[in-house]
Amino acid sequence: MAYKKSELFDPETTTALANTYKEVLSTLGEDPQREGLLRTPERMAKAMQYLTQGYSLDAEAILNSAKFHEPISEMIIVKDIELYSMCEHHMLPFFGKAHVAYIPNGWITGLSKIARVVDVFARRLQVQERLTTEILDAVKNALQPLGVAVVIEASHLCMMMRGVQKQNSITTTSAFFGEFEKNETRSEFIRLIS
Repeated sequence: MAYKKSELFDPETTTALANTYKEVLSTLGEDPQREGLLRTPERMAKAMQYLTQGYSLDAEAILNSAKFHEPISEMIIVKDIELYSMCEHHMLPFFGKAHVAYIPNGWITGLSKIARVVDVFARRLQVQERLTTEILDAVKNALQPLGVAVVIEASHLCMMMRGVQKQNSITTTSAFFGEFEKNETRSEFIRLIS
């Protein structure tokens, strides 16, 4: 059987974006009809749809799709969740890890759902600061836990490739709610993710 690739992209959006990217290439002094660039506008259009698919996803619905009653109130941590996002200021990638913890108040969710929530918000044009609080708010609203903590560590190509050109800088953001606002709980979380 022959290999057949299948992708699901909105044809109208793909066409509109591809036409715009052809213009961008021409404006930059490139020839969009050059062999190596013939399909580049279409590939860019599909890439941008993929990289921003989070706009069409509902983080709370994802968490609620695997929500289970459990009478536990111990800290649950999903750490080192890879994330890839796009800086909304320069449209360049930033990437790193998210660490998400919550203390249940009668309800837990599937562990993979926490990672999916990170992707929902990362797959949008973002700033790391907002990304951190959006993840926290989704977990808080869907599970009504005793506490939520989110820490993100990321490298930003907008700082590495242009501007200050600092290759080894890492940005860390954090957000805490409920029990994690207490020093003892927050310190335990930080120790466990270190």
